[in-house]
Amino acid sequence: MPATDYFSFTYFHVSFPREYVAHVEINRPDKLNSFAQPMWLELRQVFSQLSHDPSVRAIVLSGAGDKAFTTGLDVKAASQTLFADDDIKDPARKAAQLRRHIDEFQDCVSAVERCEKPVIAVLHGFTLGLGIDLSTATDVRVCSRDARFSVKEVDIGLAADVGTLSRLPKIVGSYGWVKEVALTARTFGPDEALRVGFVNNVYESKAAALDAAVELAGLIASKSPVAVQGTKELLNWSRDHSVQDGLRYTGAWNSAALQTADIKAALFSGLNKRTPTFEKL
Repeated sequence: MPATDYFSFTYFHVSFPREYVAHVEINRPDKLNSFAQPMWLELRQVFSQLSHDPSVRAIVLSGAGDKAFTTGLDVKAASQTLFADDDIKDPARKAAQLRRHIDEFQDCVSAVERCEKPVIAVLHGFTLGLGIDLSTATDVRVCSRDARFSVKEVDIGLAADVGTLSRLPKIVGSYGWVKEVALTARTFGPDEALRVGFVNNVYESKAAALDAAVELAGLIASKSPVAVQGTKELLNWSRDHSVQDGLRYTGAWNSAALQTADIKAALFSGLNKRTPTFEKL
């Protein structure tokens, strides 16, 4: 499906490199793909639409240009909005306003995790601050050899508040390492990211990483969408609950999902040594 037949956005470019695979590109390379408020609102719209589109089964997320996946929050823009002086003097009312703003910001980034379709992030160049928040909301991360990562927020006087501190420890399984990089804002590279499990693979260039991500997305998209979307849902649920809760939820979910015709299609295709096809979901 060509992008012209789909939708257009100001800060994101959406294309379809192969059947059932969408490629979302953060499209602000002149500002190193840094995020101002209109961008994260648009991010939520992009992933909400993709989540509900039956013609999409897997998504690749990357940044335009050669220098950065994203350098994070556009600090100049934020200084004119989020951090700007206003007429609210009462601390409780100011706190309520800020809480609503943070809640919305968090929800926009969480739209990537909430998306029913698996999302593969291709990280290159600078991936700082919000770039870590955003990538932790994806399902799989790959990077290029030039990637440079930093949980940058303490360097601008705040604690990361859009997902990194909640998601990153669960991804890498080491609170000690996460505390070190979050408390120091030090830069770490692709080899360290691979060692701790933040990324799945490292490639020599952005182009190679993007090609590998599209290939992986195509493989995922070839599977039953009932099975794939159920697997993402159950993995995310089980990550945040006990084993017993995960088993009970899986049982409830699969009591419906096991009735799909996709199981018969997959089994007979395997027996007949042919590639199965599945209806849109």
